[in-house]
Amino acid sequence: MKKPNVIQLVLSLRTELAEGICEFQFAAQDGSVLPEFTPGSHIAVMTPGGMNRQYSLINDGTAPTFYQIAVKLEPDSRGGSRSLHDELLVGSSVSVQSPENSFELVDSTNYLLIGGGIGITPIMAMASACKTRNIDFTLVYCARSADAAAYADLIASQFPEEAHIHFDEGDPAQLYDFWDHFMVPTSAHVYCCGPKPLMEEVKALSGHWPAEQIHFEDFNPQAGNERVNHEFTVRLTATGAEYPVGADQTILSTLRSHDIEVPSSCESGTCGSCRMKLVSGEVEHRDFVLESGEYDKAIMICVSRGKESIEIDFEDY
Repeated sequence: MKKPNVIQLVLSLRTELAEGICEFQFAAQDGSVLPEFTPGSHIAVMTPGGMNRQYSLINDGTAPTFYQIAVKLEPDSRGGSRSLHDELLVGSSVSVQSPENSFELVDSTNYLLIGGGIGITPIMAMASACKTRNIDFTLVYCARSADAAAYADLIASQFPEEAHIHFDEGDPAQLYDFWDHFMVPTSAHVYCCGPKPLMEEVKALSGHWPAEQIHFEDFNPQAGNERVNHEFTVRLTATGAEYPVGADQTILSTLRSHDIEVPSSCESGTCGSCRMKLVSGEVEHRDFVLESGEYDKAIMICVSRGKESIEIDFEDY
């Protein structure tokens, strides 16, 4: 597996956008041009707390001199968003994996772009690209309130004809009614990013549309999978040490609790950063990276689990 290209940048600008939402811009120390990217791309950022987290890019990816992301401070943060909000200061050195895109805009003459909450970030980049290319699009931005809506004023000014901005004030009775957009299938490609309830609603309303026209961005596809976890033991070949992995733990969290550093990014089985060598034992593979032919020699330790005691080792890649 190819090792992700990691570049060293500095935090050049930090802006408080809305309640609990902060914008970060990362640039090269010498201001040089960074690797290019397309709308829908994301980067993985190493937080001051030592965790890799993926964030969608907002700015134009043509010869960029900075990478721009917006991060919401999550109440149930596993440490990523809190570390960025509390510890990352302008001038700080940051390790960033070069951009990748798993939410690519396919060619179309028309788009319906839907963003909910902080999920507006990749949608903004798509809307800007459509505007620049004179491609028809409709943008729907849903948020709880104006105070919690990052970029609402910017979206209103940049896309006055295309944007529908809606605040529900936390009242289910005031949720945006998407039916007019989906009642009659069109040739539009739909791109949606936001909270799980929003994406589930869009998925339900678009059930009579061609599946290839509906696209979702979700960095945590494991969340909807209901599986029973069992305890097992993992042995690390490099040290010979054995560690019990509880039903409420992952191999990754277990190794970290013993001060063993392993690269990671999505922690949902989609990026491949935490791949390790499977030396022995049977594994319940829960990732979306490995091919079936690799199941007997590799494991993604952020989500996959041993069916019994297993032995793993660090992998050179």
